[in-house]
Amino acid sequence: MSSGMNGSPIIALATGDPAGISPELTARLMISEPVKAAMRLIVIGDRRVLERGADEAGLALDFEEVAPDALPGASSARPVFVNLANLDPDTIVRGEATPVGGRFATENFAFALTLAKNGVADAVCFTPFNKKAMRYAYDGYDDEIRFISDVIGFSGKAREFNVLENVWNARVTSHIPLAQVAPSLSVDAILAELALTFDCLRKTGIESPKIAVAGLNPHAGDGGSFGREEIDIIAPAVEEAVRRGMSVKGPYPADTVFLTALKEGFNAVLTMYHDQGQIAMKMMGFDRGVTMLGGLPFPVCTPAHGTAYDIAGKGIANPNASERALLLAASMASRAH
Repeated sequence: MSSGMNGSPIIALATGDPAGISPELTARLMISEPVKAAMRLIVIGDRRVLERGADEAGLALDFEEVAPDALPGASSARPVFVNLANLDPDTIVRGEATPVGGRFATENFAFALTLAKNGVADAVCFTPFNKKAMRYAYDGYDDEIRFISDVIGFSGKAREFNVLENVWNARVTSHIPLAQVAPSLSVDAILAELALTFDCLRKTGIESPKIAVAGLNPHAGDGGSFGREEIDIIAPAVEEAVRRGMSVKGPYPADTVFLTALKEGFNAVLTMYHDQGQIAMKMMGFDRGVTMLGGLPFPVCTPAHGTAYDIAGKGIANPNASERALLLAASMASRAH
């Protein structure tokens, strides 16, 4: 593990979309006392953009600035800021996804990922991106996992998890049309997601994770009345996972599985598709939720909310979820070594 002051993990924090609340959130994270206590920060972006975000939040920042070609260090309690000087803030159209904003975010993210790949940082975090802007700048930008894999040359299996303090959400399918969900389900696909979820939960210190599995159809198929995926695919996957030593139960009806998980102390819920879990997680903790990308060579975390274009520049952004993302990344990085 790379180590900063007192052996704390080093986290590379990329400034996200400049037209939203990312610059303000980045500034707020740089003065956060819980963040300072748990890690050393290397922040990547443009100093002018950062200072505008700090001004909007009424913050005075104290950091060490380094050039991109200097090997960043993190030997003191002060954050290190890598000034890529890659965006004039006067060119930002606030509240709008633009190619210039996408280039800024992708450059920052790629730099942070390279630091982790090269062992300079132990984990990577980023303040919110706008996918439309990212696609302007990076052809074929499907999601963060695709971009990360391209940048660091990763060919393994990774998946997006949504995290609250008392439950995680994993999913079998993610960014695909709803019409493709049922044909994409298989026993092997579900088992792979359960194994990855189990492994990621253990990396956070949960020794014996418990996972609840959602059904696909209304009432979990109601004995086959509303579809057979639960009978033919999901239940056999659960049974095989149990045979492999995982604590897994289901399939539960999707409309009550999170209630069951909270009541019975499950650590995670595996859902079959994106919104099946996202809706529940955001209802339970929109301003606290964290997105964690698991299965990569190092932790990558971000707040689960978006760029909040509607409040950009107002100095009222809530840093809670971003702070939690950094703390989760630091915890996972510390346990990895």
